[in-house]
Amino acid sequence: MGPGDREVPQTASGVLRKAGAVAGWMPETAALKIVSNDEIGELEGATILGQFGEVPEDFAEKLQGG
Repeated sequence: MGPGDREVPQTASGVLRKAGAVAGWMPETAALKIVSNDEIGELEGATILGQFGEVPEDFAEKLQGG
């Protein structure tokens, strides 16, 4: 798993567990909930469920397009 890889978990707690495990070998890891419209291919929203390690301070702002 690397940046941009897509894994669709069954639960939010599942993605947090996976992100925590990945953070052991990839120190800048974030667990995200992405809502998209697959019909038109647009992102409708993103929520940070958790951050592990040295995630940049402006990560949330950049995630929202700022």
